[in-house]
Amino acid sequence: MKTIFTGGITYIQPVPGGTAQWYYGVDHANGDLDDAEDLIRAGLKAEGNDLCLIRYPEGEVYHPVPKTPGVYTDTPVFYRGGVCILCVDFIKKTIRILRFDCAAAQTSEVAALPLESAKSCYNLQLNVSPLCLTRQGNEGDFEILWPERTAFAISPHEGFFLRDGDTLYFSRWHETGEGEDYRYWEDTVARDLSGREIKTMPGDLNLMPNGEIWYLK
Repeated sequence: MKTIFTGGITYIQPVPGGTAQWYYGVDHANGDLDDAEDLIRAGLKAEGNDLCLIRYPEGEVYHPVPKTPGVYTDTPVFYRGGVCILCVDFIKKTIRILRFDCAAAQTSEVAALPLESAKSCYNLQLNVSPLCLTRQGNEGDFEILWPERTAFAISPHEGFFLRDGDTLYFSRWHETGEGEDYRYWEDTVARDLSGREIKTMPGDLNLMPNGEIWYLK
């Protein structure tokens, strides 16, 4: 048994985006982005959270963003040799996109946006590929906030999960019948950057550790 000292973070999972080498964990004792936003709006103190990265199989632990009051990180993504991290500073009212260079073990800033760029932090997240900041709110629309900016309406049963160049992939779920006649299934919907549906495919897409996209049908 190998003991990994994470600073109290006891749950880890692979960094999304195509890597088998990096895992991450977040200390949610003080909540997540949504919780922090609610605290700030209520005039209360937001303590900040802690994120750790762990290299497999060595078990080396890194804390790329120092824990700071009012600063919260969310699910990172792996992209082109680095772990990219969404970081919101509620005190400075800034959304930052950071990159942890896996070879140099150093953190740098990729981009910074005013917090007001997003309607809220609900479902604010980084995605690939290319690296982009997206938000799917509960207003019935989907947004890309960076590096380009676009927004369009989607169906109530749709959820974004992957970008491949200028094509955006959404999962659309369906339910029919009740009891023994109940049926549930999902389709993959491909849209362009304007939101226009290109095609609908039965089955699902998976982003593999080598960055390849597998279509399962």
